[in-house]
Amino acid sequence: MDTQRLILFLVFSLSLFMLWEAWQRDHNPTPQTQATTQGPTNSGVPTPTATSTTASPAQSAATTSAQLVNGERIKVKTDLIDAEIDTNGGDLRRMSLIMHGSNENKQTPFVLFSDVAPHFYVAQTGLIGDSLPTHKALFSAAAKEYTLSPNAQTLDVRLTWHSANGIQVDKIYTFHRGSYLVDIGYEIKNGSNATIKPDAYFQLLRDETAPQGETKFLPTYTGPATYTDKNKFQKHDFGKIGNDKEKDSIVSKDGWIAMLQHYFIAAYLPQGSGQREFYLKKISDNLFAAGVIMPIAEIAPNATARISMPLYAGPLEQETLKKLAPGLDLSVDYGWLTVIAVPIFWLLSFLHKWLGNWGWAIILLTVLIKLAFYPLSAASYRSMAKMKALAPRLQRLKEQFGDDRQKLHQAMMEIYKTEKINPLGGCLPVVIQIPVFISLYWVLLYSVEMRHAPFALWIHDLTAQDPYYILPVLMGISMVVQTRLNPTPPDPIQAKVMMIMPIAFSVMFLWFPSGLVLYWVVNNSLSIAQQWRINQVMKHAPKQAKR
Repeated sequence: MDTQRLILFLVFSLSLFMLWEAWQRDHNPTPQTQATTQGPTNSGVPTPTATSTTASPAQSAATTSAQLVNGERIKVKTDLIDAEIDTNGGDLRRMSLIMHGSNENKQTPFVLFSDVAPHFYVAQTGLIGDSLPTHKALFSAAAKEYTLSPNAQTLDVRLTWHSANGIQVDKIYTFHRGSYLVDIGYEIKNGSNATIKPDAYFQLLRDETAPQGETKFLPTYTGPATYTDKNKFQKHDFGKIGNDKEKDSIVSKDGWIAMLQHYFIAAYLPQGSGQREFYLKKISDNLFAAGVIMPIAEIAPNATARISMPLYAGPLEQETLKKLAPGLDLSVDYGWLTVIAVPIFWLLSFLHKWLGNWGWAIILLTVLIKLAFYPLSAASYRSMAKMKALAPRLQRLKEQFGDDRQKLHQAMMEIYKTEKINPLGGCLPVVIQIPVFISLYWVLLYSVEMRHAPFALWIHDLTAQDPYYILPVLMGISMVVQTRLNPTPPDPIQAKVMMIMPIAFSVMFLWFPSGLVLYWVVNNSLSIAQQWRINQVMKHAPKQAKR
């Protein structure tokens, strides 16, 4: 197999691999390692007390549909969040992220939680125990609108529920300035004559419909995810929930549970090292629950108990996620090339802080990568230059031996040995680019920091395709120039295929993120300059030797 044929094979293999990898990793996530379940369970969710007749949260959710009962809406606004809480259950029914534009209109805030079409996605909580409010109980609130004041750092929204036997439950939302973290707490005052031992559950309820803006060509993962120190980061495909009850329940003393979608996450982050159970539940054909059970200590008559659960509902900003909980940053999943993608993102972020533009950061990153591999690529280009110089001799050999492949091969190997040429040396630049190219692909696809990031002129979003297809055309032109600089394949059919490749790749790159195409155009331009310079040096080397 000669150099050009190998290059062709590698490049087309790369294309097929990227598309297959994109499909496989997000539609067939790694199966969860089976966790050891402790204590009595009921449909994958623990029964809080042996004598309790109250339904578990998963059982309660089983009677819930997307058509939730509506109470009064309480509107909450901070510097980052515009939310709506329903008094029926105290659910967080709607949340818009003010600083992040929607896929359709950058000027319109992105909606994460919503209980209306086209997506159903809400955050629910409740208590388990006799005469205690679940996510179906009706609460009351002192006001219908809450706004974070300019000088305040937090905003509390308190909802109240009373039982007939004297128990009062306050559900308290605490919003924070400059943060997507919301603390959801319960304050339980036992005014009854009996001791109670409640448990609290916190769950995310959503359908499996892909978020708006999702495409089949560039699919990303949507669904639940868990993390424990034992099982590490695990994705749980919607289609597998309910097939194995043991896998749908994880008892642990650490970890978190979340719902992931492209660029955004909602995650319950239990604090401390107390026992908790994470559960997954299929509610209906297109509705799923992912939540956590937290025990509460016994509450004697006239005593009060409190519990709080942080909920992060916002963008997958890696630096923020690292600070919130162990393993939460793994939600930005770059796959098997994480070891390369993470440094690339770190370097891109560093360059962005310096340059203030993600597009220029990508260009400078390309230059730095090119410099890092300059000695290796220079050796490869010298090999290709020598191959180009030998093209006439190789063509004469082909004419001399005709269809005798064995003698032709032996003669070619003798020439390579005499001229000290490695026929496979020209493949190294392509091989070097493959892992970097795929890693940058995942960085651009999964890094919310670059979402809607403009570059210059007509490029207003580096994570979206070029609206006018200028960059893919430039990339195709650069590939044509590269082909001209390389040795012409002796096989006429192969030569034609090499000429078609720039067109084929330009068409394929029409739908790729413009930031990725920008990287490829700059890389090709630098390669052309380097190859041209080496060709010139090799061309004049014999003349200089004679002098």
